[in-house]
Amino acid sequence: MIVTEHSTRPLGEEGLANYVQRLRGQLSLTQKELSFKAGIHIQTIRKIEGGQTNRLNQKAKGGLAAALGIPPEYLDAAAKKVSPETITTLKFCPKCWTPGTTPDQMWTDLRSKYCFACGTALRNRCVSCNEPIMSLKFKFCPYCGANYKQNQTTS
Repeated sequence: MIVTEHSTRPLGEEGLANYVQRLRGQLSLTQKELSFKAGIHIQTIRKIEGGQTNRLNQKAKGGLAAALGIPPEYLDAAAKKVSPETITTLKFCPKCWTPGTTPDQMWTDLRSKYCFACGTALRNRCVSCNEPIMSLKFKFCPYCGANYKQNQTTS
């Protein structure tokens, strides 16, 4: 079965339990197979699908996301019963980020506000035109042409 991005997105008010069950069903995996593939205990899968938990630690979230072939933000969105757009924000450190590379996973955590390495405030919008940053594949804003990377000045 071909799983499209649309079919892997959380649906409206779909909770974490139903979301994980639906994706596991689309992939034709048993709970045991999913737990093995995600590298987490089967009891964790049972708790999630049984609706006994809506909080996932980083290991469980990362493992489930990889096993289900989805971004970790989709699990956060399902847990909060909101659309992924509400959760998904592309944040990066304008000093530490190397243009064209994937942002560090610590920056994209929902709770991250500042760079863990240098303390600079993380960005999710262009400083010039305030448009949301949708991709860091390139180092310039597609709307105004501003450079995303903060220029380093030497004293």
